[in-house]
Amino acid sequence: MSAPCQQPAAPPAASAPPLTPAPATRRPAVDWRIRFAALSLIWGFSFLLIKVGTQGFAPFQVTLGRLLAGTAVLAVAMAMRRERLPRSARTWGHITVAAFFLNALPFSLFSYAELTIPSTLAGICNATSPLWGMALSVVALSEDRPTRRRVAGLGVGFLGVLTVLGAWQGFSGLDLPGTGMALLASFSYAVGWIYVRRTLAGTGSSTLTLTGSQLFIGTLQLAVVTPVFTSAPDTFPLLPTLSVLALGALGTGLAVLLQYGLVQEVGPTTGQMVTYFIPVIATAAGVALLGEQLTWNTPVGAVIVLAGAALTQSRPSATTAARTGTAGDRTKRLSRT
Repeated sequence: MSAPCQQPAAPPAASAPPLTPAPATRRPAVDWRIRFAALSLIWGFSFLLIKVGTQGFAPFQVTLGRLLAGTAVLAVAMAMRRERLPRSARTWGHITVAAFFLNALPFSLFSYAELTIPSTLAGICNATSPLWGMALSVVALSEDRPTRRRVAGLGVGFLGVLTVLGAWQGFSGLDLPGTGMALLASFSYAVGWIYVRRTLAGTGSSTLTLTGSQLFIGTLQLAVVTPVFTSAPDTFPLLPTLSVLALGALGTGLAVLLQYGLVQEVGPTTGQMVTYFIPVIATAAGVALLGEQLTWNTPVGAVIVLAGAALTQSRPSATTAARTGTAGDRTKRLSRT
């Protein structure tokens, strides 16, 4: 990819590395709004597909199948565009770490989490990634200093998490291990994106190349782990098999290409807005198609989480930034007198 965007977006269900706009070569045949809607639906339904997949396969098998299908889609795209793989051993080392935190670990955690928690709750936990990213970026990224608005967003977001989890009821009826794994998966996304931003910016490789390489390495990681913890499936039930293939080919392959094109055309700020539609679609899909129960605190808490996430991603306007810079220069001059 080209250099990651300066603002860590909420890692989506496919968790490709951060994207930056590139000069467009020709106008796409399909309007960007239609592609934006398709991307929202694909990633929103990913949590339903995970739930269905785990009804026929072990969680590690779901993740391995997902990565295999996603890698195949991106490999075809790379071949068609004649993309070259990275040549630096150092770059491959960084890709290996990124694949673990952005693919192998969170994908597996979500699969295990959805053995015991609804897909609706998993989708909402995924939306906490900007909150984790905001908290971590203060420590890891020197240029990402918090503003009052972003700190307020962090507080609002975690208040939303407590609302979703029903903290005032002592978390009664909540599967704590499953919920914890879903939140840890979201945290892993944030760690991975910050790592990518610090290590893979300016490598000279395209977004598609780095993302495809990352999925390939993630597939190898799961290919090593899966036989150790699971045995080969005796059967391949139709619906779970189709769910895993769709999860990989669409949610982990095609969706990355859609996001890549969106960022090229409308920029990273608009492109990352898809994140805020994911929990809404995941909740609607889980309730309508899987019959999952929904109490009042789940949608209310989700709205609070998304509001907090939006605040953490906000940046001061050019006027405010200029005013702040002028005030800072004045302070420096006074301190020297």
